[in-house]
Amino acid sequence: MGPYDEIIAALNRQGWSITDTTVAPQLCAELRAHAQRLWEEGAFEPGEFGLDLAGGKQPEVRGDAVCWIEPASDLARLPFFEWMAGFRAVLNERFKLGVRSQEFHFARYPEGRGYRKHLDQHRGRNLRKISVVLYLNPDWDAANGGELCFYQPTDPNTEIARLAPLNGRLAVFVSGLMPHAVLPCKATRWSVTGWLRTDEAA
Repeated sequence: MGPYDEIIAALNRQGWSITDTTVAPQLCAELRAHAQRLWEEGAFEPGEFGLDLAGGKQPEVRGDAVCWIEPASDLARLPFFEWMAGFRAVLNERFKLGVRSQEFHFARYPEGRGYRKHLDQHRGRNLRKISVVLYLNPDWDAANGGELCFYQPTDPNTEIARLAPLNGRLAVFVSGLMPHAVLPCKATRWSVTGWLRTDEAA
């Protein structure tokens, strides 16, 4: 079985996949160190939703701060992002998915913040095909909340899974299919989040 087969099988079966051993702990530690350094340097900005920049920053809807990883930067050549490029190639080979680029950012949720239920698609656009979240939270306590919740695509009021943001946990799901939310957290919550897209990288 290839390194991507478990994820692909779950995507085919239910539209989402969760694995806890795909990404090595040392890679998570490396990514978290970069994220924390960038936070200390003031490189993060409030997360936005939708394409309406005038109204897209509402902490009560989306409470994280993000730092985008430029495709041509040294960060984009870290092993995790190279692994994702390989995943993108396998998806295209097997399913003709047409994903041509990937975009990622670090995300930091402070205490008390979350992200209301949503789909990972901008209205009227279908460029994001696959969503990816890797959690970077060593020693995460279940009492800290911050779970990723998936909802039934045909009934978005029905929750089907609730998953803690444990260190090294990798969530992969179909961007335009799976409604999801981030529950408010009681401790700072870190991740690297991204999408496989059908357009070229900016």
